[in-house]
Amino acid sequence: MDVEPARPVLVLTGAGISAESGLPSFRGADGLWEGWRLEEVATPEAFARQPETVQRFYNERRRSLLAASVAPNPAHLALARLADRWPGGVVLVTQNIDDLHERGGSASVVHMHGELLKVRCLGCQAVTLWRKDVAAVSACDACGQAGRLRPHVVWFGEMPLALDVIEAAIEACGLFIAIGTSGNVYPAAGFVDAVRRVGHAHTIEVNLDASAVTSAFDEVRRGPASVRVPELVDELLAGLP
Repeated sequence: MDVEPARPVLVLTGAGISAESGLPSFRGADGLWEGWRLEEVATPEAFARQPETVQRFYNERRRSLLAASVAPNPAHLALARLADRWPGGVVLVTQNIDDLHERGGSASVVHMHGELLKVRCLGCQAVTLWRKDVAAVSACDACGQAGRLRPHVVWFGEMPLALDVIEAAIEACGLFIAIGTSGNVYPAAGFVDAVRRVGHAHTIEVNLDASAVTSAFDEVRRGPASVRVPELVDELLAGLP
């Protein structure tokens, strides 16, 4: 693998990396997330129709994320180590709405699908940290309006966040690594093709099983992220001058 250290590494992570920390994948084979149908809890229309149900769903997810049993795994720690030592820097983009990368030591994470531990005010648009339940009477910390908070997550039908940052990283990177992604959700599933079109980056998929876009990668490494990612990071760092 010939990777130029002066170029940034672009990393995309999906549900597979968080699953090893005890968090369920968003989309199961039956279209359910822990017994909930996605159209009931993950669309703007669902929130407009039944906000209390949607808030209850995300309150449960928030409590699960903050449980003592959930912690970053060796893959999260390895990516933080790579960011600390890679000369060209690392752009870490995640489809996950948890904070496990941050807990694992990554100082800068692009959450393209939002963050579970934040809320957004529909009145003043302020985004604030929020680690407790959201109730109908919860007030915005910024403007004081009650009943205007929604989860700071990107629902189906909404535009992912920070696409300009991601586009710049695609143009600049010398290595693209996708970890624990299904390859079914766009635009993230199209990143590997976008990187290949630019033409100066090696691409690696790390996954338990083949994704929907496996054939587009130069290299595939099968196995748990908690094992394969530290191995890959060790290999990259060992190759530094």
